[in-house]
Order: sequence, then C-alpha cells, then structure tokens
Amino acid sequence: MVGRRSLGRRFGWLWAAYAISAFGTRLAFDAFPLIAVLVLRAGPAEVAVLAAAGAAVGAAVAVPLGPWVEFRRKRPVMLAMDLVRCAALLSVPVAFALGWLGFVQLLVVSVVVAGADITFNAASGAYVKALVRPEDLLVANGRFEATTWTTTMLGPPIGTAALGLFGPVVTVLADAVSYLLSALGLWRIGGEEPRPVRTGAPSRSRVGEPPRSRAGDLFDGWRYILTSPALRPLFLNTVLVNGLIMASAPLLIVLMVGQLGFAPWQYGLAFAVPCLGGLIGSRLAPRLVERFGRRGVLRTTGVLRVCWPLGLAFVGPGVAGLVLVMVVEFGLIACMGVFNPVFATYRLERTPADRIVRTLSAWSVTSKAGIAGLTALWGLLATLTSPRVAIAVAGLLLLATPLLLPRQEERTREGERRSDGGHAPYSATRA
Repeated sequence: MVGRRSLGRRFGWLWAAYAISAFGTRLAFDAFPLIAVLVLRAGPAEVAVLAAAGAAVGAAVAVPLGPWVEFRRKRPVMLAMDLVRCAALLSVPVAFALGWLGFVQLLVVSVVVAGADITFNAASGAYVKALVRPEDLLVANGRFEATTWTTTMLGPPIGTAALGLFGPVVTVLADAVSYLLSALGLWRIGGEEPRPVRTGAPSRSRVGEPPRSRAGDLFDGWRYILTSPALRPLFLNTVLVNGLIMASAPLLIVLMVGQLGFAPWQYGLAFAVPCLGGLIGSRLAPRLVERFGRRGVLRTTGVLRVCWPLGLAFVGPGVAGLVLVMVVEFGLIACMGVFNPVFATYRLERTPADRIVRTLSAWSVTSKAGIAGLTALWGLLATLTSPRVAIAVAGLLLLATPLLLPRQEERTREGERRSDGGHAPYSATRA
C-alpha cells in the first residue's frame, strides 16, 4: 500500500520528533490568547495585538536567518531552535508562579517562538531531502499532515481539561517539554550530514568553512517565488487564505468564550473533533492524486476549503452553536487535509536544492507577516463593529481567493529539474 511503506529508521526518528512537538503545541492550543483573556483580562484589540505582533516581529527576525541557514548543516540548527523555543516557553510558567507574568512577556515569548518556528521549518524542509526518495515525497507529506490533525484532535480537549484542573499555564509548560523531547529525537537520528555547497557563483569562504551569505541572498527566496509561474499563484493564494483564516481565530475566541459564554473546554472540543476530517483527508491525498491528477486535486480542494469559514459568523450559544462550529470546521479541515500535502509536494518539487531554505523562509515570513497584518486589521475592525461582523467579512473575502489559484499545470523548468538533484524535501507542517 502506498501509505504504509517504510521510509527508513532516520525518517522515523524525524517523524517521532515532529509528532511529540506537534502534540505539545496542540496541547497548548491558543494558550496565549486564553491566558490573555482569562488571566490578564484582555479585550479583542489586545488579543489581536498579541497574535499579530508576535508573528510580525518573529517574521522580521527570521528574515536574515534564511540565507544563513541555507549553507549550514540543518540538524544542528533544528536542535538549537527546539532548545530556544523550550527556554522561551518555560519563562511563562516561571513568571506566573512568581506573580510577574504580564502582557509584554507574552509578546516577547511570541516573537521568539515565531522566529524559531520559521527557522526550524525551513531547515527541516531541506534536511529531509536526504531522507526521503522522490517517489515517497507525497507519502511523507501525508504522514506529517495526518500527524498534525491527529495531534490537533487529541491535544486541545486534553489541554483545556488540564487548564481547568491545573491552571492556565500548565499547557505552556507541557509545550516547552515537548520541544526538549523533540530535540532528543533529532539527536537520535544520527548519521552524517554533508555540508551544503553553493552552486553558481564561487564562494569566498575558506576551505572547510560554510559558504558565506551574500547580500542578495536575503531576498533571493522572494525573487525566486515571484518569478516562478508555477509558484507565484500558489504563493499569493496561500498567504491570503492563511491570513484571513488566522485573523478570525482570536476573534472567534472572544466571541465564543468572552461573549457567548462557552467554557474553554467546549471551545477546544469544537475544534478538536473536526480534525478527524484532516486525518481522513491526508490519508486520501495520495489516492486522489493517483486518480484525478495533482492539478485537479489542488484546484478542487483549493476552492472547497474557502467555502466554509463564512458559516462561523452565525455561531450562537448552546449545543446548536457548538454543532455549527464543528460542521464548518470539519468541512474546512477535511479540504485542507487533502490540499496541504499536495501543495507542499508541488512547491518543493519546483524549488532548486540550493534555494530550499531561502524559499521556504521567504514563504513563511510572508505568511507570518500577512497573518500579523490581517490579524491587527481584523482586531480593529472587530473593535469598531463586532467580532461577528469581522468574521463574516473575512469569510466573504475568502470566497474570492480561488481566483489566485494556478489556472493550468505549469511545466517544471529544466534548470529546476537539474538543480533539484533527484530529491524533494518535506516542508514541516508546523508553522
């Protein structure tokens, strides 16, 4: 069976490390906005600022790291980013225990974690290149996608239950520990990792040293994306779709928990159960591509995934409101479960081997910045109108985003084929 074949012991350790850290993240599902609302008594504008500023500044911090990571061994970078995220998150329960926790600290930790997320994900996309054969790329991406939705299904209800029993920062502590265990898993992968070599212009580095980053490397990822007929439409589409969906997330917390009176565990349950759709979708993705082709699957699920969020504007109190949220999220997540691994495979097959980190960094930085800007804007819109109105506006705008999807299958350029070296890496789903 295509989804069951072994991808090797080293890939297994990478997959295990990802599963542990992903579960920790989902256990702490929306922990910072919940802490802001329940502990610091923050309103819609402050919750939006917390979500936006952390992502925006973290993205800015990550910009120069992409070229630096490109020409260095990736596993040490991934280990370092895990440890940085662990230390940053540990500061939150420590400060809470001492009575020092404040809004500014949550912002700083958000910035550090966002920057480390981008750097880790870009490095992992290049690192797995040596672990996965070209014909196994979609299978590998499907496994990571399935892991994402499985941990999202299990983590939030457990996390919100733990929050109710042990206090608002216990899930942040669990998330910090998960990064430590992820670092241990990465260390267990072992093996030799070749030093990256720059192709094209000669490097001025000394013998035995990694190639030095050039000034132009900083923007090379964006340059490559925007000049690629295959990647540019998907870039614009995914950045806008992710931004609009995530801009509504903190407002939905305010609407459900702050205004409609749902308990945190009910909010977590409303988003955990529908993740079964993502698990199903990720398992079906390889079979759907075999039957209908990548172009058809990308366009169909790319359209279907944006038809659902408008329904969140009509959520009401009680059981009916919970059921509505679950139905909408199930439809959205099932479509994303198919779209995401196919999209990741398509993108990485068209990215040269010596531009992977810069391209993925540029993509992630733009996505984070887009989420930050739209979240801040939607926080202002919710303040001027209401969270429900702002969610409805986002849902209506999402309906226009399929116009940015690729209209036809683009041929891979010969230069991309030659420089790809026969493998295509996995782009980490945790972002």
